[in-house]
Amino acid sequence: MAAGLGSRFGGVKQLARVGSNGEAFLDFSINDAMAAGFGSVVLIVRTEIEADVREHMAEQHPGMDITYVRQDDLGPPRDKPWGTTHAVLSAAGVITKPFAVINADDYYGAETFRLACQDLEKGAPGRASNVAFEMGKTVPPRGAVTRAVVQIDGRYFTGLVETEGCERREDGTLVAGDEVVREDTPVSMNFWCFDPSVLEHLQHQWELFLLANAEVPKAEAQLPTMVNDLIGSGDLKVAVVRSPEQWIGITNPEDLDLAIAALADR
Repeated sequence: MAAGLGSRFGGVKQLARVGSNGEAFLDFSINDAMAAGFGSVVLIVRTEIEADVREHMAEQHPGMDITYVRQDDLGPPRDKPWGTTHAVLSAAGVITKPFAVINADDYYGAETFRLACQDLEKGAPGRASNVAFEMGKTVPPRGAVTRAVVQIDGRYFTGLVETEGCERREDGTLVAGDEVVREDTPVSMNFWCFDPSVLEHLQHQWELFLLANAEVPKAEAQLPTMVNDLIGSGDLKVAVVRSPEQWIGITNPEDLDLAIAALADR
């Protein structure tokens, strides 16, 4: 998913060059995914950045067959994208096999893609998975962030709790809000694995959302919310796959130098 506005970053962070050879995060993801056994790449963009994304891809992945879809082609028209469920549905016409959904502006690590590819081999209608990260490997060295803490019943995902104030204190303690938490507390960084049959269910959820929010200028149809709804209705069971990788991402401009340093040896 590479159609976001990057408003807090102040630019097209999907193409921010964080690698020593001019790579963006999505280039690392594409390389890791192909090495893990994924077969094809679909980039979800928006019209105003499509040419820049295509130019970047031609530079970083010459000759690779990449499918492009424009999220804004799936209406109704609006300046702000309609959210991550809408993004996935904009690619529904080219998805025919089990697939993973990721953010273009996050670094997930090679092992994450290997685990995801293995899990997709178990794919079946009514089954999905969330590849969760350890909170201690997703918080910055300084400052607080919000993380989506994964709720689990046995091996299965039951929901997310958006938790503010996730940070590492000077003594090394990891906290979420006012509560001390374990380093391996699972959090979702928006890495999902689905059978293509989920698209029909998401389409139904999207239609219900649009009926209620067509005139709400900032409303977003978010994938975690609609996955929760599908779990509640019994249409989806979501396994939790735990990644040992260090997550790296950028939200604000000052995060860029940290990301470049962290990726220097990749």
